[in-house]
Amino acid sequence: MDRAAIQHAVDDFWLKRGEQTEALADGGKAGGGARANGHMGTLTQLVAREFREADLPGARIVDGKPALPGYYRPRKQWDLVVEYRGILVAAIEFKSQVGSVSRNINNRFEEALGTATDTHAAQLKNQAFGEVPPWLGYVFVLAETTETETVPREPKMLFPADPAFRGLTYNQRYQEMLRRFVGDNIYQAGWFITTKMTPESISYAEPLATATALAFQTALRGRIDFVKAVVAGMNTDQPTLI
Repeated sequence: MDRAAIQHAVDDFWLKRGEQTEALADGGKAGGGARANGHMGTLTQLVAREFREADLPGARIVDGKPALPGYYRPRKQWDLVVEYRGILVAAIEFKSQVGSVSRNINNRFEEALGTATDTHAAQLKNQAFGEVPPWLGYVFVLAETTETETVPREPKMLFPADPAFRGLTYNQRYQEMLRRFVGDNIYQAGWFITTKMTPESISYAEPLATATALAFQTALRGRIDFVKAVVAGMNTDQPTLI
């Protein structure tokens, strides 16, 4: 995933989001345009291409909201799922936030945490995905605005908050969310993109070192290599020792 391909995906993110927001009856005002779907499509296909080029003959690479089993609920729809020889190679969520950050940041946290927790619980309790545990990825695009760079006012709480969040902007709080998700193995890899559109240009950045395109791609390719090794082991009587 080179910079030109990522830039194209980010450009398309803004283009399609604008077209679909305008198509909504209220111009996308409810939920900050979150109901406009499809603007993550080019980014999704950029990641899907990694699997298509990975020499996984017969693999099913499915977008368009494929469903996987949960534990606390019957199923959960994902944005991209890859299955190969009965193994869940990857399940990846693609989310974005454009405006209305203060109203929606907690929803994004809870949605992301709940999705991963439910999927891992399905494996732990029911071995829903067989002998190979699921590999989950999370891709997040945040539109930079004055609001995202603002430090929110600390609310009154009955018990002290984690001091690590003190003084963090909304942008930095999203980064901390993903840093902890990956660090605690809730998601096995993440990709965090910030982007800004002006009348003159569209730019993007990757401010979180553990969730860049390169880090995400490296983790993804490692997972692919692992699955290939498992499949190879299934097809031989004796393991090959190196």
